[in-house]
Amino acid sequence: MIAALAIQGMQMTLVLLVAPLLTGLVRKVKAQLQRRRGPSLIQPYRDLRRLLGKEVVLAENASWLFRVAPYMIFAVTWVAAALVPTFQTGLMFSWTGDLIAVTALLGSARFMQALAGMDIGTSFGGIGASREVMIASLAEPAMLMIALSVAIIAGSTQLSTIAAYMASSAVGLRVSLALGLVAFIIVALAENARIPVDNPATHLELTMVHEAMVLEYSGRHLAMVELAASLKLLLYISVVACIFVPVGLEHGYTVGLLTWLIKLAVAGVLLGIFEMSVAKMRVFRVPNFLGAALMLGLLGVLLLFVSQGM
Repeated sequence: MIAALAIQGMQMTLVLLVAPLLTGLVRKVKAQLQRRRGPSLIQPYRDLRRLLGKEVVLAENASWLFRVAPYMIFAVTWVAAALVPTFQTGLMFSWTGDLIAVTALLGSARFMQALAGMDIGTSFGGIGASREVMIASLAEPAMLMIALSVAIIAGSTQLSTIAAYMASSAVGLRVSLALGLVAFIIVALAENARIPVDNPATHLELTMVHEAMVLEYSGRHLAMVELAASLKLLLYISVVACIFVPVGLEHGYTVGLLTWLIKLAVAGVLLGIFEMSVAKMRVFRVPNFLGAALMLGLLGVLLLFVSQGM
């Protein structure tokens, strides 16, 4: 009991410590491709420490919601990231690691962030919140279609069960899984405010989505929001590794941990290369981009029903 609780606590601590490093890796890869030296891999840790030491500046009309939202967003995102199997399946709280539950947790964090963006009453916050809700209205149905297709194949929505089934030889090659993977990558790019949907490094009012909602935050509040964004990126990569590349999860803690870190490194490098290879699309084209993810998820579900019916 104590050993299982310690391993679960180690996973929660591990995702918290590794998330800023993943963000630093993506920034480093993009800087190298731009022929710049770029910031250090540990620069996100320095930024978080600097923000935690600064005084919080609040607007006069900021309500309690604006003050509480960063901590709630961070806590909910941390819990969701800790529920995803990283280096081992069947941990103590793995029964709560449900794909639909993780989607619901991320949806609640997004809801709180949108409310906090509108709380001050600035035009930037309203623009960012409206765009975030628009993206969520298309991304969440696509995410549920992906969860449904994976659940039909594995017979469960529990991530540990899905990973164990995907690692077995009973899966084989399935077109529906390939469609689900492409759809999930599209959703992950949109949910994490990455190119081509959003640019996390921009502050132009015509293109901002996530940054527009957090412009009024400072100090420890901004640190919580930034750390939650890093955890969210790590969460989506971990879900891809758990469902579609479940290599190493069945070989013990040491091999599983090493394999998971390699997956994160490869995903971070690929994300940096991808963001440097494409341009940001216009806001009114985002629904078409996410609509493709919804159609791919729906097509994957239909293919599963047809194949099982035959």
